[in-house]
Amino acid sequence: MFKFALTTALALSAAFTAQAGQIDPSRIVDAATGDWDGDGKPDLALLVAPEESATDDQIGIYIYLRDSDHELLRLSVGALNKIWGSTAPDGLFGQEPSIKAVGKSSIAIHSQNSAIGRDRWDQTLTLAYRNKQFVVAGYTYNHYDTLDPDAGGSCDYNALTGKLQKDGKDAKAEARVIPITDWNDETGQSICGQ
Repeated sequence: MFKFALTTALALSAAFTAQAGQIDPSRIVDAATGDWDGDGKPDLALLVAPEESATDDQIGIYIYLRDSDHELLRLSVGALNKIWGSTAPDGLFGQEPSIKAVGKSSIAIHSQNSAIGRDRWDQTLTLAYRNKQFVVAGYTYNHYDTLDPDAGGSCDYNALTGKLQKDGKDAKAEARVIPITDWNDETGQSICGQ
């Protein structure tokens, strides 16, 4: 039985490592530290730009937790292609993503387009560590049209409670547990009715 459990654990670990891939240090665009799992030890979250060969600007989120036995950081989740943003050294101001620690154990990831076109927006994903996985705890999205002052809106969704506020008014939504690996912008847009 022990042999089976060990073989399964090694196979899952190898599959996870292959999925996460190698991170080129020059692709790290922002980082935050905090105690995501509440064990009193500092953990690490990274935003990582796509490889130069990628055809889009989708940025990955990598979160490392401190190993309880060896005081080393271990990859907990690698969520590829999750956040849009400009990461080029000569990129435009107003499209850079950011990540920071908020509260005792949450991570806020901000993305935006406040630079180009008439459709401007910003969004914040708030992640929390629940039941040994990182889930989307909140989603905030604001948008406006630079030529039509009546075309904007806002949405603030607490995924853990189902509380939704749309354009400053309370609305109903379902509480959901959405792992960051399963999240995409269309999920947030559909919840907000955009």
